[in-house]
Amino acid sequence: MRIYEELVARGLIAQVTDEEKIRELINEGKATFYIGFDPTADSLHVGHFMALCLMKRLQMAGNKPVVLIGGGTGYIGDPSGRTDLRSMMTPETIQYNCDRFKEQMEKFIEFGKDKAIMVNNADWLLELNYIEFIRDIGSHFSVNNMLRADCYKQRMEKGLSFLELNYMIMQSYDFYYLFKNYGCNMQFGGDDQWSNMLGGKELIRRKLGKDAYAMTITLLLNSEGNKMGKTASGAVWLDPNKTSPFDFYQYWRNVSDDDVLKCLRMLTFLPLEQINEMDKWEGSQLNEAKEILAYELTKMIHGEEEAQGAQKASHALFVTGTDDSNMPSTEIKEDDLVDGIIKIMDLMVQCGITSSKSEARRVIMQGGLQVNDEKIQDIDYTVSREQLKEGVKLRKGKKTYHKAYIG
Repeated sequence: MRIYEELVARGLIAQVTDEEKIRELINEGKATFYIGFDPTADSLHVGHFMALCLMKRLQMAGNKPVVLIGGGTGYIGDPSGRTDLRSMMTPETIQYNCDRFKEQMEKFIEFGKDKAIMVNNADWLLELNYIEFIRDIGSHFSVNNMLRADCYKQRMEKGLSFLELNYMIMQSYDFYYLFKNYGCNMQFGGDDQWSNMLGGKELIRRKLGKDAYAMTITLLLNSEGNKMGKTASGAVWLDPNKTSPFDFYQYWRNVSDDDVLKCLRMLTFLPLEQINEMDKWEGSQLNEAKEILAYELTKMIHGEEEAQGAQKASHALFVTGTDDSNMPSTEIKEDDLVDGIIKIMDLMVQCGITSSKSEARRVIMQGGLQVNDEKIQDIDYTVSREQLKEGVKLRKGKKTYHKAYIG
């Protein structure tokens, strides 16, 4: 099976502007394609997974990835999927986030001469003269058409800033710039980017003519892949300092029965023949499929040794219930105690099993917390230094375990 047909069979592609041309370019290894990543955090998350895996597949087939880091568009922020204005980031924060992205992407993509390249749109967007840009580029965009785009329509009721209105023009200019300067003939993105991507293709037509327009392809990724990450965006990170290998493994181990085979096809590099055999699996066999998924993806991000450790720890906790030695843990400092104790809500936040004390309160009051296998429903419950010296096992719900201890 050739690479384009494999992408279709894996369910990765939702829509393209010219299927025959994209099939030819990709199958012959002649595509120079880009996918953009805005540096809104200091780590990629599982919502980026499908794009990263797609780039790796295409590079393995001889195509050239262009990783576009939105150091310039990051000053604005993509309004897609948001109900409010994104908070402003400093130039230092944007650059720091860009550097972290590159480190994580190197696990997927091979950078170097005649291989993948990484570019930052700050290099050209920040140098633009505003008046010249609006006259030269902005004149090709109809505000009426822009406001029909889904990424803007959903913001109209609560208000859309003029700053955000510029995002489509900036992203369109990126494709135009990459086409002219890097020979980039293909762009990929999720369903929330479709209008922006079509804007880039149309800008090339208006600025460079029909022949240039005919050379460009726009491809829409399957929204199922984006959905997997949006439920966890900001929670399940690729950085092990933000999401441990165990928690990362558990996230994928706990996908729904309906999603496990989709994830195996879209995100792993297991042969399709092997995955298709799993279509027949039912009941407890689907748990085995989830373990395969979790192991393969954890190995991809954290390495084989960490994946084996996470799998062993998960099995020990959830299957035999005998071993908590590999359970995620947090060391509590003496300074965190007051008169030799720490309040349970503070401990939950300290261990990262809830993001705030209000969430901790809600979990406790709903009966979702156990401390050393005992259900706790008293929000004023405290844990002592002596307990922490022995190690305190916290359990939120059925699937989140954490150990707290004091050195």
